Amino acid sequence: MDSRNLNLLDEALGLNNQAKEASNSWPLRGKVILIEDCVETSGSFVLHHLIKRILSPNYNSSNVIIFIGLSNPFSHYDRVLRKLGCNLAAQKDGGKFFFFDMFKLQSSDGNEGKNGETGFISLFGKIQKLLCALPENYKNQVTIMIDDVSLMEVAAYGSSDHAIDFLHYCHTLTSDFGCSLVTLNHKDIYSAMESPSFLLQMEYFADVLVKAEPLATGLAADVHGQLTVLNMGIYSSKGNSKNKTSNFQFMVKENSVEYFYPGSRT
Repeated sequence: MDSRNLNLLDEALGLNNQAKEASNSWPLRGKVILIEDCVETSGSFVLHHLIKRILSPNYNSSNVIIFIGLSNPFSHYDRVLRKLGCNLAAQKDGGKFFFFDMFKLQSSDGNEGKNGETGFISLFGKIQKLLCALPENYKNQVTIMIDDVSLMEVAAYGSSDHAIDFLHYCHTLTSDFGCSLVTLNHKDIYSAMESPSFLLQMEYFADVLVKAEPLATGLAADVHGQLTVLNMGIYSSKGNSKNKTSNFQFMVKENSVEYFYPGSRT
């Protein structure tokens, strides 16, 4: 990758460690990435960043995204990614980006509209069918994205069990097909719960946890929040497994995001 495109988020996720020509060029292949945010500090920009990176020509041209939209229509993501220099409509037409609108899927079938479990089973069946229909060299280069999982319980008509079951199904694809799973979740909606099982299940699945939080010192004009990236199971050159934690701040702009260490801006 061109060194000019590197930033602290790429480094924390390990996205700068693979050459363009590598056959297995997506470093997060087979991993579960959980993005947690809150009302004060949205983590959507991390999701957008990953979409752009996955579909970048600097990585394997066989990379594919299967996107499950629960919070916004396709036009929203297309508009945001165009500002970042990625044409999602063209990627969709080219068979590299597949978008499932969960609520449209539910409303299109009367039975699914009455039963959240049926809707998720049907959706997972569509994902499996899509995976099997992909060219052979695409099948282990797929990333499944969910925005956002806090709305899955709404789609399941209040049943966290059905939502967790669906996530379990998607998690099996990381081992069966080598897929990556990226999810966005609003952590603060569980703040009133003593032991939120849904959130704990998500964190248990995660190989990489990205937390977007407000500054501990309060609001600042030139800093929008802070990111903590916990990358678990990193393997050193000696083959030892260890966890890596990165902390830095960010500022979201119209067409980009700036990342910097605390105290580095004047």
